[in-house]
Amino acid sequence: MDEQPIHLTSNPAEMAKLDSTDQARLILARLMEGGQEDDETCQAFDRLTKLLNDDAATANKDSSICNVIDDVCVDTIMSYLDMRQADMVRGHAVLTASAYLKAAGDGGSSALRNFFFDRIKRGTYDDYIVAFCVAAAIFPVAPDMTAKMFLSEGFLPSLDSLMRRKWKSRKVETACLEMLNAASMNSQCREAIQKYCSDWLEEVVDQDPEELSKAIHSADPDLHATQGSIAMRRHSEAVQHLAAVILAKLRAVPSTPQTKEGTDNRIQAANTSIEDLTRKFTTMLLTDPDNGKRHSVEGLAYATIQPAIKEEVAHSKQLLKTLVKVLGDAPAKSPLTYGALSIFMNLTRYQPAQTDEEKKMSQLKAYANAAGKLAPTNPLNDNEHVSQRCKLVFDAGIVPVLVTHSRHGSVASLSIIISIIFALSVTTSLRGQLAQQGAVNLMVAAWTALPDTEMQAKRSAAQALARILISTNPALVFGGTRARPQNTAIRPLTSILPPDPAADTRDLLPTFEALMALTNLASTDDDTRTTIIRTSWPEIEEQLLSSNHLVSKAAVELICNLVQCVEGIALYAADTPQAANRLHILLALADAEDEGTRSAAGGGLASLTAYEAVVKGIVKRKRGVEVVLGMCSEETEDLRHRGVVVVFNMVSCEGEAGKMARKEMRENDGVEVLKECARKSRRAEVVEVTIQALKVLLEEET
Repeated sequence: MDEQPIHLTSNPAEMAKLDSTDQARLILARLMEGGQEDDETCQAFDRLTKLLNDDAATANKDSSICNVIDDVCVDTIMSYLDMRQADMVRGHAVLTASAYLKAAGDGGSSALRNFFFDRIKRGTYDDYIVAFCVAAAIFPVAPDMTAKMFLSEGFLPSLDSLMRRKWKSRKVETACLEMLNAASMNSQCREAIQKYCSDWLEEVVDQDPEELSKAIHSADPDLHATQGSIAMRRHSEAVQHLAAVILAKLRAVPSTPQTKEGTDNRIQAANTSIEDLTRKFTTMLLTDPDNGKRHSVEGLAYATIQPAIKEEVAHSKQLLKTLVKVLGDAPAKSPLTYGALSIFMNLTRYQPAQTDEEKKMSQLKAYANAAGKLAPTNPLNDNEHVSQRCKLVFDAGIVPVLVTHSRHGSVASLSIIISIIFALSVTTSLRGQLAQQGAVNLMVAAWTALPDTEMQAKRSAAQALARILISTNPALVFGGTRARPQNTAIRPLTSILPPDPAADTRDLLPTFEALMALTNLASTDDDTRTTIIRTSWPEIEEQLLSSNHLVSKAAVELICNLVQCVEGIALYAADTPQAANRLHILLALADAEDEGTRSAAGGGLASLTAYEAVVKGIVKRKRGVEVVLGMCSEETEDLRHRGVVVVFNMVSCEGEAGKMARKEMRENDGVEVLKECARKSRRAEVVEVTIQALKVLLEEET
């Protein structure tokens, strides 16, 4: 930092009088001076972070405050990332370091690299601790930059001799493993760790402190050594746990093996399997949940990527209950919360649905990657096994905990919560209980809270909501004084009526499920029907002509419910070209090939023909009366019932529309059609309506 006299001050008013460069000098001088309370140090970092962020946003780099941040200043900032600092201080220092690297660009990258390797070259335990802590803290915020530093030639091999020293430093081991743990998120770093560090990681994990203690005692009964002490020259339990987490990441997401001849292939067969590590994490969590939960949860979050481990964890009731409790007690937006949520997401995740073409392409890729050997799909990932795991997770009491965490969680954790509920909602038998435990309100709130940049999570929330509402009574879900009004579910459901524009293939399942859910809501009251029409009508109408008959049928069924309200009737009874066209489409669907579609369209016409304008529209439409009479000739009695109700409404209509309808019915052999319908029908209500319609036609004839 430039040698200029600086008068230290903490007065905000005086600080405001200084330009940004002088403010930065002053803050850095205070940080170098040290001796402040933790909250004062955090405030200093916050001010410096703001200055750096403002600096990064400006185009003029000549006056950048990074110009006054020399190697000594960088050393000062980075030293506050030391694990021996208070967690609060480290958290604020990470934000400042991140802001500096962003503002300084290539200069910041060079400064970080110089700081790191300068500390490593010094070779003292204290310098190792600081260097490793800095790498661990910076890795998540600048992964590419830190990975290049981490993969520098000779660095990883040098850790072998350090970690195998006769006299060990617990803090050096911990700091080194924290760095490896952070680095193992990167695929290239993970491969390098597998190559150079897996042997001594195995040794750390496999160490048995009890056996060593007995051996020392038998050799020298007067020596009393504790686990992890320097006297034992062995690793602490915390170090073992952290090493196990790193191995779990290597086992769960294996690196690409090096098989070329002539290469220095140091990758050996794993001594500690992913199953062994899972049992270790499980034991840690069940026997010492307070001290072991951080590492055990992180380890299980990676181990449960493997299908066999998913089954093992899901079928351990005690472990699931403990994980639910850990999640319930975990602070919002904490790594522990994210790790526990990741475990449940892994347990409940279904494999993505594939078209026949996609399955063929996957098989070809697997064949090519396996050098001629087709990789079989793991049966533990099939829908049956996933469904069973979902039931076990649900029975462990996960949903109320997810509801609580969703209120204060980050966007990332909320997305995971949605994916868990989304998976649970696939099982029909769970949907009613999901609604009872607050999943409907959770999905509505999550859809509303998530930004549009998280569109995939929003669509998943809406689809989970649709599934639950298909299988539950809206009056029970939304009843009560404290319940969320059911109209709040309409916008999320509407959002998934159009296919996902970002998807490579067109998936109509969300559309179908949304239509079914809206149909269920539309069965309740006129207020809900009106809201659906005002919010969703263009999207609903578009699905009427879907090439998929299930989607088309679902859209007609929804319309059948919507035309029970005044606003729905107006869509078809108004004297406009749009209304006439809608009626034309409904008549065409009443003559569709699919029986369910014909039935739904007939139900809509049965309601609409109570109005003169609709009767007139059918009579004027070519083949309109013919389609209606065709319904009366259907083999299914339900369809014939709809048809004769439509006929009765039309011939009973007063005024000019009624006269036209009766005339058209007679000219299209309506009397004979109705007589045949009466002979074929067995249900009293069908026969009764048919006879009434016949009576009206025959009376006018005479």
